[in-house]
Amino acid sequence: MAKVVFLMTDTQRYDMVNANVATGLKTPCLDKLAQSGVRFTRAYTTQPVCQPARAGIFTGFYPHSCNSWTNSCALSEDMHTVGQRLRDHGIHTAYIGKWHLDGGDYFGWGECPDGWDADYWYDMRNYLEELTPDQRRLSRSAKTMETQDIAPEFTYAHRCSNRAIDFLKENGQKEDFFLVVSYDEPHGPFLCPREYWQQYENYEFPLSSNVQDVLDGKPDYQKVWAGKRLAKDRSAVKLDCKYYFGCNSFVDMEIGRVLDAVREYAGEDVTILYTSDHGDMLESHCMYGKGPAAYDEICRIPLFMAGKGITAGSVSEQPVSHINLTPTILELFGIPAVPMMPAKSILAQARGECERVNDYCFIEFGRYEIDHDGFGGFQPLRAVFDGRYKLAVNLMSSDELYDLQEDPHEMHNLIDSEQHYAIACRLHDAILNNMNQTRDPFRGYYWECRPWRKDACTPTWDYTGFTRQSEDDYRPRQLDYATGLEMEQATRVKEK
Repeated sequence: MAKVVFLMTDTQRYDMVNANVATGLKTPCLDKLAQSGVRFTRAYTTQPVCQPARAGIFTGFYPHSCNSWTNSCALSEDMHTVGQRLRDHGIHTAYIGKWHLDGGDYFGWGECPDGWDADYWYDMRNYLEELTPDQRRLSRSAKTMETQDIAPEFTYAHRCSNRAIDFLKENGQKEDFFLVVSYDEPHGPFLCPREYWQQYENYEFPLSSNVQDVLDGKPDYQKVWAGKRLAKDRSAVKLDCKYYFGCNSFVDMEIGRVLDAVREYAGEDVTILYTSDHGDMLESHCMYGKGPAAYDEICRIPLFMAGKGITAGSVSEQPVSHINLTPTILELFGIPAVPMMPAKSILAQARGECERVNDYCFIEFGRYEIDHDGFGGFQPLRAVFDGRYKLAVNLMSSDELYDLQEDPHEMHNLIDSEQHYAIACRLHDAILNNMNQTRDPFRGYYWECRPWRKDACTPTWDYTGFTRQSEDDYRPRQLDYATGLEMEQATRVKEK
Protein backbone atom coordinates (compact mmCIF):
# COMPACT_ATOMS: atom_id res chain seq x y z
CA MET A 1 0.00 0.00 0.00
CA ALA A 2 1.19 3.58 0.46
CA LYS A 3 1.30 6.77 2.47
CA VAL A 4 0.42 9.88 0.49
CA VAL A 5 0.25 13.54 1.51
CA PHE A 6 -1.48 15.91 -0.91
CA LEU A 7 -0.71 19.62 -0.41
CA MET A 8 -2.69 22.31 -2.16
CA THR A 9 -2.78 26.11 -2.30
CA ASP A 10 -5.29 28.49 -3.86
CA THR A 11 -4.58 31.10 -6.57
CA GLN A 12 -0.85 30.41 -6.77
CA ARG A 13 0.50 30.91 -10.26
CA TYR A 14 3.13 28.69 -11.81
CA ASP A 15 5.64 31.55 -11.62
CA MET A 16 4.88 32.36 -7.97
CA VAL A 17 7.05 29.41 -6.93
CA ASN A 18 10.74 30.21 -7.13
CA ALA A 19 11.65 26.66 -8.21
CA ASN A 20 9.64 27.25 -11.39
CA VAL A 21 10.61 30.86 -12.15
CA ALA A 22 13.09 32.96 -10.18
CA THR A 23 11.13 36.16 -9.61
CA GLY A 24 12.41 37.13 -6.19
CA LEU A 25 9.40 35.68 -4.37
CA LYS A 26 10.51 33.58 -1.42
CA THR A 27 9.24 29.98 -1.42
CA PRO A 28 12.12 27.99 0.13
CA CYS A 29 10.02 25.06 1.37
CA LEU A 30 8.38 24.41 -1.99
CA ASP A 31 11.74 24.88 -3.70
CA LYS A 32 13.17 22.18 -1.46
CA LEU A 33 10.23 19.90 -2.26
CA ALA A 34 10.83 20.43 -5.99
CA GLN A 35 14.44 19.36 -5.55
CA SER A 36 13.38 16.16 -3.80
CA GLY A 37 11.22 14.91 -6.67
CA VAL A 38 9.87 15.77 -10.11
CA ARG A 39 8.71 19.20 -11.22
CA PHE A 40 6.12 19.29 -13.99
CA THR A 41 6.60 22.39 -16.10
CA ARG A 42 3.45 22.04 -18.22
CA ALA A 43 0.68 21.21 -15.76
CA TYR A 44 -2.84 22.59 -16.28
CA THR A 45 -6.03 22.99 -14.32
CA THR A 46 -9.28 21.68 -15.82
CA GLN A 47 -10.98 25.03 -15.12
CA PRO A 48 -9.50 28.21 -13.60
CA VAL A 49 -12.15 28.54 -10.87
CA CYS A 50 -11.92 27.23 -7.30
CA GLN A 51 -14.68 24.60 -7.18
CA PRO A 52 -14.48 23.24 -10.74
CA ALA A 53 -10.71 22.89 -10.40
CA ARG A 54 -11.18 20.88 -7.22
CA ALA A 55 -13.81 18.72 -8.86
CA GLY A 56 -11.30 17.69 -11.51
CA ILE A 57 -8.63 17.01 -8.91
CA PHE A 58 -10.63 15.02 -6.37
CA THR A 59 -13.01 13.07 -8.64
CA GLY A 60 -10.94 12.41 -11.76
CA PHE A 61 -13.79 13.74 -13.91
CA TYR A 62 -14.08 17.01 -15.79
CA PRO A 63 -16.19 19.69 -14.08
CA HIS A 64 -18.85 19.43 -16.80
CA SER A 65 -19.22 15.70 -16.07
CA CYS A 66 -19.93 15.95 -12.35
CA ASN A 67 -22.16 19.03 -11.99
CA SER A 68 -19.28 21.23 -10.83
CA TRP A 69 -18.90 23.47 -13.87
CA THR A 70 -19.30 26.51 -11.60
CA ASN A 71 -18.98 27.43 -7.95
CA SER A 72 -21.91 26.78 -5.60
CA CYS A 73 -23.00 23.56 -7.34
CA ALA A 74 -22.64 20.41 -5.27
CA LEU A 75 -21.12 17.34 -6.88
CA SER A 76 -23.69 15.16 -8.62
CA GLU A 77 -25.14 12.38 -6.49
CA ASP A 78 -23.55 9.57 -8.53
CA MET A 79 -20.06 11.07 -8.34
CA HIS A 80 -17.53 9.55 -5.93
CA THR A 81 -14.45 11.35 -4.68
CA VAL A 82 -11.01 9.88 -4.33
CA GLY A 83 -11.60 9.91 -0.57
CA GLN A 84 -14.60 7.61 -0.91
CA ARG A 85 -12.77 5.29 -3.29
CA LEU A 86 -9.74 4.98 -1.02
CA ARG A 87 -11.85 4.60 2.14
CA ASP A 88 -13.77 1.77 0.50
CA HIS A 89 -10.45 -0.01 -0.04
CA GLY A 90 -9.51 0.30 3.63
CA ILE A 91 -7.32 3.41 3.44
CA HIS A 92 -7.46 5.99 6.23
CA THR A 93 -8.34 9.28 4.53
CA ALA A 94 -8.33 12.76 6.05
CA TYR A 95 -9.12 16.11 4.46
CA ILE A 96 -8.07 19.31 6.19
CA GLY A 97 -8.75 22.71 4.66
CA LYS A 98 -10.73 24.31 1.87
CA TRP A 99 -13.14 21.83 0.21
CA HIS A 100 -15.54 23.93 -1.90
CA LEU A 101 -17.40 20.94 -3.36
CA ASP A 102 -20.50 20.83 -1.16
CA GLY A 103 -22.63 23.38 -3.02
CA GLY A 104 -22.44 25.90 -0.19
CA ASP A 105 -20.93 29.35 -0.23
CA TYR A 106 -17.23 30.09 -0.32
CA PHE A 107 -16.67 28.75 3.19
CA GLY A 108 -18.62 25.49 2.91
CA TRP A 109 -21.15 23.95 5.28
CA GLY A 110 -18.69 22.86 7.95
CA GLU A 111 -19.79 19.23 7.58
CA CYS A 112 -17.44 16.38 6.77
CA PRO A 113 -18.44 14.73 3.47
CA ASP A 114 -18.54 10.99 3.02
CA GLY A 115 -15.14 9.40 2.54
CA TRP A 116 -13.09 11.40 5.03
CA ASP A 117 -12.29 11.10 8.74
CA ALA A 118 -14.63 13.49 10.57
CA ASP A 119 -12.18 13.80 13.49
CA TYR A 120 -9.81 15.81 11.28
CA TRP A 121 -12.25 17.59 8.98
CA TYR A 122 -11.76 21.36 9.07
CA ASP A 123 -13.16 23.59 6.34
CA MET A 124 -13.32 27.37 6.33
CA ARG A 125 -16.70 27.52 8.03
CA ASN A 126 -15.29 25.51 10.93
CA TYR A 127 -12.52 28.09 11.21
CA LEU A 128 -14.89 31.06 11.17
CA GLU A 129 -17.09 29.44 13.81
CA GLU A 130 -14.09 29.39 16.14
CA LEU A 131 -13.87 33.20 15.90
CA THR A 132 -15.94 35.94 17.48
CA PRO A 133 -18.00 38.14 15.12
CA ASP A 134 -15.35 40.88 15.36
CA GLN A 135 -12.56 38.40 14.63
CA ARG A 136 -14.43 37.11 11.60
CA ARG A 137 -14.59 40.59 10.13
CA LEU A 138 -10.91 41.13 10.83
CA SER A 139 -10.04 37.83 9.16
CA ARG A 140 -11.80 38.94 5.98
CA SER A 141 -9.95 42.24 5.47
CA ALA A 142 -6.39 42.78 4.32
CA LYS A 143 -6.45 46.13 6.15
CA THR A 144 -6.22 44.16 9.38
CA MET A 145 -2.55 43.56 8.63
CA GLU A 146 -1.88 47.31 8.70
CA THR A 147 -3.63 47.88 12.02
CA GLN A 148 -2.71 44.74 13.95
CA ASP A 149 0.14 42.31 14.27
CA ILE A 150 -1.38 39.06 13.06
CA ALA A 151 -0.12 36.03 14.94
CA PRO A 152 0.28 32.84 12.90
CA GLU A 153 -2.10 31.12 15.31
CA PHE A 154 -4.93 33.41 14.18
CA THR A 155 -4.72 32.35 10.54
CA TYR A 156 -6.57 29.57 8.77
CA ALA A 157 -3.34 28.24 7.26
CA HIS A 158 -1.68 27.76 10.63
CA ARG A 159 -4.68 25.98 12.09
CA CYS A 160 -4.85 23.67 9.07
CA SER A 161 -1.17 22.84 9.48
CA ASN A 162 -1.68 22.12 13.18
CA ARG A 163 -4.39 19.59 12.40
CA ALA A 164 -2.25 17.98 9.73
CA ILE A 165 0.65 17.68 12.14
CA ASP A 166 -1.67 16.10 14.72
CA PHE A 167 -2.81 13.59 12.11
CA LEU A 168 0.78 12.68 11.27
CA LYS A 169 1.73 12.33 14.95
CA GLU A 170 -1.16 9.95 15.56
CA ASN A 171 -1.17 7.99 12.31
CA GLY A 172 2.18 8.44 10.60
CA GLN A 173 3.70 5.14 11.72
CA LYS A 174 0.75 2.86 12.22
CA GLU A 175 -1.09 2.68 8.91
CA ASP A 176 -1.34 3.57 5.26
CA PHE A 177 -3.11 6.88 4.73
CA PHE A 178 -4.09 9.63 2.34
CA LEU A 179 -3.90 13.09 3.89
CA VAL A 180 -5.04 16.23 2.07
CA VAL A 181 -4.04 19.67 3.36
CA SER A 182 -5.84 22.31 1.30
CA TYR A 183 -4.86 25.89 2.11
CA ASP A 184 -6.90 28.94 1.15
CA GLU A 185 -3.75 31.05 0.97
CA PRO A 186 -2.54 33.00 -0.96
CA HIS A 187 -6.14 33.66 -2.09
CA GLY A 188 -7.57 37.04 -1.04
CA PRO A 189 -8.58 38.92 0.99
CA PHE A 190 -5.13 38.07 2.44
CA LEU A 191 -4.08 37.56 6.03
CA CYS A 192 -0.59 36.77 7.28
CA PRO A 193 1.91 37.95 9.93
CA ARG A 194 3.63 41.26 9.28
CA GLU A 195 7.07 39.76 8.63
CA TYR A 196 5.79 38.03 5.51
CA TRP A 197 4.16 40.95 3.72
CA GLN A 198 6.53 43.70 4.87
CA GLN A 199 9.41 42.14 2.96
CA TYR A 200 7.55 42.94 -0.27
CA GLU A 201 6.81 46.62 0.43
CA ASN A 202 9.34 47.77 -2.15
CA TYR A 203 9.11 44.72 -4.37
CA GLU A 204 7.67 44.61 -7.89
CA PHE A 205 6.83 41.34 -9.59
CA PRO A 206 8.61 41.04 -12.96
CA LEU A 207 6.30 42.01 -15.81
CA SER A 208 5.65 39.61 -18.65
CA SER A 209 5.60 41.13 -22.13
CA ASN A 210 1.90 40.30 -22.37
CA VAL A 211 1.11 43.00 -19.83
CA GLN A 212 1.44 45.22 -22.91
CA ASP A 213 -1.13 43.18 -24.85
CA VAL A 214 -4.13 45.45 -25.57
CA LEU A 215 -6.08 42.57 -27.11
CA ASP A 216 -5.90 43.44 -30.79
CA GLY A 217 -7.17 40.40 -32.68
CA LYS A 218 -8.46 38.84 -29.45
CA PRO A 219 -12.08 37.95 -28.50
CA ASP A 220 -14.43 40.82 -27.70
CA TYR A 221 -15.42 39.44 -24.31
CA GLN A 222 -11.81 39.79 -23.16
CA LYS A 223 -11.96 43.50 -23.98
CA VAL A 224 -15.09 43.77 -21.83
CA TRP A 225 -13.21 41.98 -19.05
CA ALA A 226 -10.23 44.32 -19.41
CA GLY A 227 -12.48 47.39 -19.27
CA LYS A 228 -10.67 50.60 -18.32
CA ARG A 229 -7.34 48.77 -18.27
CA LEU A 230 -7.25 48.99 -22.06
CA ALA A 231 -6.95 52.76 -21.83
CA LYS A 232 -4.35 52.61 -19.08
CA ASP A 233 -0.72 53.48 -19.79
CA ARG A 234 0.60 49.94 -19.95
CA SER A 235 4.18 51.10 -19.50
CA ALA A 236 3.20 52.39 -16.06
CA VAL A 237 1.84 49.06 -14.80
CA LYS A 238 3.45 47.82 -11.59
CA LEU A 239 2.69 44.58 -9.77
CA ASP A 240 3.32 45.61 -6.19
CA CYS A 241 0.94 43.17 -4.48
CA LYS A 242 2.64 42.97 -1.09
CA TYR A 243 -0.26 41.24 0.68
CA TYR A 244 -0.69 38.62 -2.03
CA PHE A 245 2.99 37.86 -2.21
CA GLY A 246 3.31 37.95 1.57
CA CYS A 247 0.61 35.29 1.89
CA ASN A 248 2.42 33.32 -0.81
CA SER A 249 5.54 33.16 1.34
CA PHE A 250 3.48 32.55 4.49
CA VAL A 251 1.73 29.50 3.07
CA ASP A 252 5.12 28.23 1.91
CA MET A 253 6.27 28.32 5.52
CA GLU A 254 3.13 26.47 6.65
CA ILE A 255 3.71 23.81 4.01
CA GLY A 256 7.23 23.49 5.35
CA ARG A 257 5.84 22.77 8.83
CA VAL A 258 3.79 19.90 7.45
CA LEU A 259 6.69 18.53 5.41
CA ASP A 260 8.88 18.55 8.52
CA ALA A 261 6.18 16.61 10.36
CA VAL A 262 5.98 14.09 7.50
CA ARG A 263 9.67 13.36 7.87
CA GLU A 264 9.52 13.22 11.68
CA TYR A 265 6.39 11.13 12.15
CA ALA A 266 5.86 9.17 8.92
CA GLY A 267 9.40 8.60 7.71
CA GLU A 268 10.90 8.86 4.25
CA ASP A 269 8.64 6.39 2.45
CA VAL A 270 5.86 8.91 1.83
CA THR A 271 4.71 10.25 -1.54
CA ILE A 272 4.15 14.01 -1.59
CA LEU A 273 1.93 15.71 -4.17
CA TYR A 274 1.66 19.47 -4.37
CA THR A 275 -0.33 21.75 -6.67
CA SER A 276 -2.57 24.83 -6.76
CA ASP A 277 -6.05 25.19 -8.23
CA HIS A 278 -5.41 28.08 -10.65
CA GLY A 279 -3.53 31.36 -11.02
CA ASP A 280 -4.30 35.07 -11.44
CA MET A 281 -4.02 37.24 -14.55
CA LEU A 282 -2.12 39.99 -12.70
CA GLU A 283 -2.63 42.52 -15.55
CA SER A 284 -1.50 40.15 -18.32
CA HIS A 285 -3.56 40.83 -21.45
CA CYS A 286 -5.01 43.81 -19.56
CA MET A 287 -6.98 41.45 -17.31
CA TYR A 288 -7.11 40.62 -13.63
CA GLY A 289 -8.22 37.76 -11.39
CA LYS A 290 -9.36 34.51 -12.97
CA GLY A 291 -12.16 33.74 -15.38
CA PRO A 292 -13.13 32.54 -18.85
CA ALA A 293 -9.78 32.28 -20.60
CA ALA A 294 -7.21 29.59 -21.31
CA TYR A 295 -4.15 31.80 -20.86
CA ASP A 296 -1.22 30.29 -18.97
CA GLU A 297 -1.40 32.92 -16.24
CA ILE A 298 -4.54 31.31 -14.82
CA CYS A 299 -4.49 27.78 -16.27
CA ARG A 300 -0.87 26.68 -15.93
CA ILE A 301 -0.31 25.57 -12.36
CA PRO A 302 2.61 24.36 -10.23
CA LEU A 303 2.79 20.59 -9.75
CA PHE A 304 5.48 18.67 -7.86
CA MET A 305 5.65 15.01 -6.88
CA ALA A 306 8.20 13.32 -4.64
CA GLY A 307 8.41 9.74 -3.45
CA LYS A 308 9.66 6.24 -4.12
CA GLY A 309 10.93 5.73 -7.67
CA ILE A 310 10.93 9.44 -8.51
CA THR A 311 14.34 10.93 -9.29
CA ALA A 312 15.22 13.90 -7.10
CA GLY A 313 15.53 17.15 -9.02
CA SER A 314 13.99 15.74 -12.19
CA VAL A 315 11.84 17.74 -14.60
CA SER A 316 9.01 16.63 -16.87
CA GLU A 317 8.18 19.04 -19.70
CA GLN A 318 5.29 17.11 -21.24
CA PRO A 319 1.69 18.26 -20.61
CA VAL A 320 -0.21 16.92 -17.63
CA SER A 321 -3.51 17.90 -16.08
CA HIS A 322 -5.31 17.94 -12.75
CA ILE A 323 -7.56 15.31 -14.32
CA ASN A 324 -4.63 12.88 -14.06
CA LEU A 325 -4.29 13.19 -10.29
CA THR A 326 -7.05 10.91 -9.01
CA PRO A 327 -5.92 8.05 -11.29
CA THR A 328 -2.36 8.66 -10.09
CA ILE A 329 -3.40 8.50 -6.43
CA LEU A 330 -5.35 5.28 -7.03
CA GLU A 331 -2.29 3.73 -8.67
CA LEU A 332 -0.08 4.73 -5.75
CA PHE A 333 -2.35 2.65 -3.50
CA GLY A 334 -2.49 -0.26 -5.94
CA ILE A 335 -6.19 0.27 -6.61
CA PRO A 336 -7.40 -0.67 -10.11
CA ALA A 337 -8.11 2.13 -12.53
CA VAL A 338 -11.71 3.26 -12.91
CA PRO A 339 -12.59 2.54 -16.57
CA MET A 340 -14.91 5.52 -17.06
CA MET A 341 -12.36 8.08 -15.90
CA PRO A 342 -11.26 10.14 -18.91
CA ALA A 343 -7.55 10.29 -18.04
CA LYS A 344 -4.71 8.03 -16.96
CA SER A 345 -2.25 8.05 -14.10
CA ILE A 346 0.95 10.04 -14.64
CA LEU A 347 2.98 7.97 -12.16
CA ALA A 348 5.05 6.40 -14.94
CA GLN A 349 5.80 9.86 -16.33
CA ALA A 350 6.75 11.10 -12.86
CA ARG A 351 9.16 8.17 -12.49
CA GLY A 352 10.69 8.70 -15.92
CA GLU A 353 9.40 5.35 -17.20
CA CYS A 354 7.69 7.07 -20.12
CA GLU A 355 8.06 10.53 -21.58
CA ARG A 356 4.40 11.37 -22.02
CA VAL A 357 0.95 10.12 -20.98
CA ASN A 358 -1.40 12.73 -22.44
CA ASP A 359 -1.84 13.59 -26.09
CA TYR A 360 -3.89 16.59 -25.02
CA CYS A 361 -4.84 18.55 -21.92
CA PHE A 362 -8.35 20.04 -21.89
CA ILE A 363 -9.48 23.24 -20.18
CA GLU A 364 -13.02 24.55 -19.87
CA PHE A 365 -15.16 27.35 -18.46
CA GLY A 366 -18.89 27.72 -17.82
CA ARG A 367 -19.37 30.56 -15.42
CA TYR A 368 -17.83 31.73 -12.19
CA GLU A 369 -20.83 31.32 -9.90
CA ILE A 370 -24.55 30.65 -10.23
CA ASP A 371 -25.92 33.34 -7.93
CA HIS A 372 -24.52 36.52 -9.47
CA ASP A 373 -23.39 37.84 -12.84
CA GLY A 374 -19.82 38.73 -11.99
CA PHE A 375 -16.98 37.34 -14.08
CA GLY A 376 -18.91 37.87 -17.30
CA GLY A 377 -21.84 35.64 -16.42
CA PHE A 378 -22.16 32.64 -18.73
CA GLN A 379 -19.01 32.39 -20.85
CA PRO A 380 -18.74 28.85 -22.27
CA LEU A 381 -15.21 27.91 -23.33
CA ARG A 382 -13.50 24.68 -24.32
CA ALA A 383 -9.75 24.63 -24.90
CA VAL A 384 -7.00 22.14 -25.60
CA PHE A 385 -3.20 22.16 -25.33
CA ASP A 386 -0.97 19.60 -27.04
CA GLY A 387 2.37 20.64 -25.59
CA ARG A 388 2.99 23.35 -28.18
CA TYR A 389 -0.28 24.68 -29.60
CA LYS A 390 -3.30 25.87 -27.65
CA LEU A 391 -6.78 26.30 -29.14
CA ALA A 392 -9.55 28.05 -27.23
CA VAL A 393 -13.11 27.88 -28.58
CA ASN A 394 -15.08 30.75 -27.04
CA LEU A 395 -18.65 29.84 -27.90
CA MET A 396 -20.14 33.33 -27.56
CA SER A 397 -17.19 35.16 -29.12
CA SER A 398 -14.25 34.49 -31.46
CA ASP A 399 -11.66 31.76 -31.05
CA GLU A 400 -7.93 31.71 -30.33
CA LEU A 401 -4.90 29.69 -31.44
CA TYR A 402 -1.43 30.17 -30.01
CA ASP A 403 1.96 28.63 -30.72
CA LEU A 404 3.53 28.61 -27.28
CA GLN A 405 6.91 27.55 -28.63
CA GLU A 406 7.23 30.68 -30.78
CA ASP A 407 4.89 32.86 -28.73
CA PRO A 408 5.11 31.75 -25.06
CA HIS A 409 3.19 34.79 -23.81
CA GLU A 410 0.23 34.16 -26.12
CA MET A 411 0.30 37.53 -27.82
CA HIS A 412 -0.45 36.56 -31.44
CA ASN A 413 -3.78 34.92 -32.22
CA LEU A 414 -3.29 32.57 -35.18
CA ILE A 415 -6.90 31.46 -35.60
CA ASP A 416 -7.16 33.05 -39.07
CA SER A 417 -3.70 31.92 -40.21
CA GLU A 418 -3.90 29.69 -43.29
CA GLN A 419 -0.50 28.29 -42.37
CA HIS A 420 -1.92 27.00 -39.08
CA TYR A 421 -5.35 25.93 -40.31
CA ALA A 422 -4.63 22.18 -40.21
CA ILE A 423 -3.29 22.49 -36.70
CA ALA A 424 -6.39 24.37 -35.57
CA CYS A 425 -8.63 21.70 -37.12
CA ARG A 426 -6.74 18.87 -35.41
CA LEU A 427 -7.07 20.55 -32.03
CA HIS A 428 -10.70 21.43 -32.72
CA ASP A 429 -11.47 17.79 -33.54
CA ALA A 430 -9.82 16.78 -30.25
CA ILE A 431 -12.12 19.13 -28.33
CA LEU A 432 -15.24 17.87 -30.12
CA ASN A 433 -14.26 14.25 -29.52
CA ASN A 434 -13.55 14.92 -25.87
CA MET A 435 -16.96 16.56 -25.46
CA ASN A 436 -18.63 13.42 -26.82
CA GLN A 437 -16.49 10.99 -24.85
CA THR A 438 -16.90 12.79 -21.52
CA ARG A 439 -20.67 13.35 -21.75
CA ASP A 440 -20.32 17.11 -21.88
CA PRO A 441 -23.87 18.38 -21.32
CA PHE A 442 -23.15 21.54 -23.30
CA ARG A 443 -22.05 19.80 -26.51
CA GLY A 444 -23.80 20.47 -29.80
CA TYR A 445 -23.31 21.53 -33.43
CA TYR A 446 -22.54 25.13 -32.43
CA TRP A 447 -19.13 24.08 -31.07
CA GLU A 448 -18.20 22.70 -34.49
CA CYS A 449 -19.69 25.45 -36.67
CA ARG A 450 -17.06 28.08 -36.03
CA PRO A 451 -16.51 30.90 -38.57
CA TRP A 452 -12.95 29.81 -39.35
CA ARG A 453 -13.77 26.09 -39.81
CA LYS A 454 -14.19 25.52 -43.55
CA ASP A 455 -15.43 21.91 -43.37
CA ALA A 456 -17.82 22.28 -40.44
CA CYS A 457 -20.95 20.19 -40.54
CA THR A 458 -24.30 21.47 -41.70
CA PRO A 459 -26.23 22.13 -38.48
CA THR A 460 -28.82 19.48 -37.67
CA TRP A 461 -30.97 19.05 -34.60
CA ASP A 462 -29.54 15.58 -33.86
CA TYR A 463 -25.96 16.65 -34.68
CA THR A 464 -23.70 13.57 -34.20
CA GLY A 465 -26.32 11.58 -32.34
CA PHE A 466 -23.66 10.74 -29.79
CA THR A 467 -24.71 9.63 -26.35
CA ARG A 468 -22.97 8.54 -23.21
CA GLN A 469 -24.82 7.07 -20.30
CA SER A 470 -23.46 7.76 -16.88
CA GLU A 471 -21.23 4.98 -15.65
CA ASP A 472 -21.22 4.49 -11.91
CA ASP A 473 -19.09 1.58 -10.74
CA TYR A 474 -20.89 1.73 -7.38
CA ARG A 475 -24.22 0.77 -8.97
CA PRO A 476 -25.56 -1.81 -11.45
CA ARG A 477 -24.99 -1.08 -15.11
CA GLN A 478 -27.58 1.26 -16.59
CA LEU A 479 -30.22 0.09 -19.05
CA ASP A 480 -30.19 1.11 -22.70
CA TYR A 481 -33.10 3.35 -23.65
CA ALA A 482 -33.69 1.60 -26.97
CA THR A 483 -33.71 -1.99 -25.65
CA GLY A 484 -34.26 -1.89 -21.89
CA LEU A 485 -31.23 -4.17 -21.59
CA GLU A 486 -27.95 -3.43 -19.86
CA MET A 487 -25.85 -1.12 -21.98
CA GLU A 488 -22.83 -2.73 -23.63
CA GLN A 489 -20.96 0.46 -24.52
CA ALA A 490 -21.63 3.64 -22.57
CA THR A 491 -20.27 5.95 -25.28
CA ARG A 492 -21.89 5.36 -28.67
CA VAL A 493 -24.05 6.78 -31.42
CA LYS A 494 -27.62 6.53 -30.23
CA GLU A 495 -29.93 4.23 -32.14
CA LYS A 496 -32.78 5.92 -33.98
